Amino acid sequence: MVQPLSQSADLKFLVFGAGAIGTYIGGSLALAGHQVVFVEQPEMVKELRRQGLRLDLTIDESVVLSLSKRRKHALSGVEGTKDAFIIDPRSFVIEPSLEEALKYGPFDTAIFALKSFDTLSALEGLKPFADKLPPLLCLSNGVENEQAIARVLGADKVIYGTVTSAIGRRGPSDIVLEKLRGVGVAAGHPLSEKLVKTLDRAFLKCRLYPEAHSMKWSKMLTNLIANPTSAILNMTAAQVFANRKLYKLEIDMLKECIAVMKAQNLEVVDLPGTPVKALAFATKLPLWLSKPFLSRAAGSGRGAKMPSFHIDLYSARGRGQSEVQYLHGAVVREGKARGIPTPVNELLTDTLLALTRKEIPLEEFANQPEKLLSKLKS
Repeated sequence: MVQPLSQSADLKFLVFGAGAIGTYIGGSLALAGHQVVFVEQPEMVKELRRQGLRLDLTIDESVVLSLSKRRKHALSGVEGTKDAFIIDPRSFVIEPSLEEALKYGPFDTAIFALKSFDTLSALEGLKPFADKLPPLLCLSNGVENEQAIARVLGADKVIYGTVTSAIGRRGPSDIVLEKLRGVGVAAGHPLSEKLVKTLDRAFLKCRLYPEAHSMKWSKMLTNLIANPTSAILNMTAAQVFANRKLYKLEIDMLKECIAVMKAQNLEVVDLPGTPVKALAFATKLPLWLSKPFLSRAAGSGRGAKMPSFHIDLYSARGRGQSEVQYLHGAVVREGKARGIPTPVNELLTDTLLALTRKEIPLEEFANQPEKLLSKLKS
């Protein structure tokens, strides 16, 4: 039997997946007193129902202090420790199927933050429930997920969003905030402004953006840095940037993306805690002058983690798939449609996909920058 949730909160949220972003956003909303229902794989549900959610937010003392005060006055089922908030399983709902989760509706908003290679299959599962689904705030990386959601569920069911905070995952439902930057939400949807206020009150540092595509492409620009090169060469971002020729490759790759943005009349915009305009400007500087800035951006942007493409390629969680075709690949596709050459992005996309699909062995380019560079020249 489905037990009714508390009716005290302003908004009710449906969260697809309790991964790093889902746990961080959904957990923060639960800490702020909102009603949150997660949909997760059946094998994960039992564990999360038993142990709850663990959010380590200690990197920002103001968040911890404010949430601690609020918890004393307004929240139940939340235990604070010296290094984390433990959200009791009774304070949220987690279900193994969308059908079960929707029994707790109607919902105001859904949080969609899946890997881009999971978007189409996820939408096939959502399609039969389109009439019951709320608008989806899409926080996935890439620039094509929102259009896919609109095609399947309708344009009124998608809100463009982005996350720039760095989130680490220690285990199921156990996340650590590595760098607090914020969340972006695009204007244009009836819920946009209310969502911004709600997320901001949940200490997610949310900001409203007037133009959705400039926001999403600017976020993707930050995702491109030292991502495929790290995976292809099995090198850290720092090692990539230490190599002069590889650094030039990174600059050329970013220039291609900026040229494609310009062809679409899109502006590079700063994102919460992320000076993307400075990143774009750095590509116009002499290499020796821009390198210190971009090296810091590549090193700090992902917290303590290796770039995501490297993680997907070398871990079982990657499941033989890569988001490169939805990031760098999107640059290539849009470039071809608008007559903008993108040879670096195309090389990186094709090479990493070949590695991902095991068409060539992982060792093919490992620690061999010259081999990759010679492929570009050829």
